[in-house]
Amino acid sequence: MMNQAAVWSKVDQYIAERLIEQDVILDNVLTNNQEAGLPVIDVSQAQGKFLNLLVRLHGSKRILEIGTLGGYSTIWLARALPSNGQLVTLELDPHHAQIAAANLALAQVQDKVEIRVGEALQQLALMRDEGVEAFDFIFIDADKPNNPAYLKWALHFSHPGTVIVGDNVVRGGEVLDENNPDPRVIGVRQFYDLLAEESRITATAIQTVGSKGYDGFMIGLVTR
Repeated sequence: MMNQAAVWSKVDQYIAERLIEQDVILDNVLTNNQEAGLPVIDVSQAQGKFLNLLVRLHGSKRILEIGTLGGYSTIWLARALPSNGQLVTLELDPHHAQIAAANLALAQVQDKVEIRVGEALQQLALMRDEGVEAFDFIFIDADKPNNPAYLKWALHFSHPGTVIVGDNVVRGGEVLDENNPDPRVIGVRQFYDLLAEESRITATAIQTVGSKGYDGFMIGLVTR
């Protein structure tokens, strides 16, 4: 009998085989990331398509992604944009950004995407100073200790109707432990606290299992 994690992975594979068209480009993107030594922390196929569908359902034209890695989720998001859409993605590591740029070109979405390299909080402050306009959809998937700060910036770059999605908000259930010293867990718990207190956004979180283990997504709608 398979253990629970193996079942989760098998179900993810089952979902992908039946509901997600095989995509050689996205397969090559994951291979490129692995060969370049990037951490294997991309969203799964099912999660990537979930994000793609959210953007399409919402009709978003401008996306902000905090955390690029190798651009796998970026491609899923960019493909959901209309021809005049734009995605700004923030990546700390220049090597990651270089791999992401090559992957975006491989997927032929580079004209829709701007990669900004550097510490995300600094880039967000620069974007404010540059007068960058609000976004319709914001995906937060970077270092978890800074999640509360990323949420504050996401709200700054939002308008009524903006959708904000945060990844890795369950952390295998560790989010329940108020005494957990892990900065990632502390950051996610503070993220929840801010969401609970913030009157400009209504939100929920969904627990997920799959090839990426046990975790979850937060989804929120900016109301004012």
